[in-house]
Amino acid sequence: MSNPLPSGSRPITLCVNGQNLTAHAEPRVNLADFLRHDLGLTGTHVGCEHGVCGACTVQIDGHSARSCLMLAVQAQGKHIRTIEGLANEQGCWHPIQVAFRELHALQCGFCTPGILMSVVELLENHSDPSPELIRDVLSGHLCRCTGYQNIVRAVQKAAAAMRASHAHE
Repeated sequence: MSNPLPSGSRPITLCVNGQNLTAHAEPRVNLADFLRHDLGLTGTHVGCEHGVCGACTVQIDGHSARSCLMLAVQAQGKHIRTIEGLANEQGCWHPIQVAFRELHALQCGFCTPGILMSVVELLENHSDPSPELIRDVLSGHLCRCTGYQNIVRAVQKAAAAMRASHAHE
């Protein structure tokens, strides 16, 4: 026999990383927990649960947002992009993921998914962001390991790779 759904639970359908997914959740469940526990997308990390650290950052309708501050029911019908959705259909990593690996822009990795989701939005809107603009975006994220220098370099490297890729199209 299957487990009964909690009272007040309702179906929530989201387009996550290009796929329509439906699961049941109570109205009080935040989007981060819904992604992790109900949809199995554990790349979205939960840190402070107050929207300060940025670890839970995902893209909602193309804009980075703290998934711990949004209820799952509020995301009904929205397009959500998580860290699992950065690689392309062939499984090739996004240029920012490659640059982070090559330039050692992460250490423990806990904050990395959230940082990558914010930085991807930056790169999609600015083909050649200045170090100051990159640092401004990074100011919304707490990382206790890296010191941010290699993160800035990785963003610059990814931007250059993306510009070169677009020049060959």
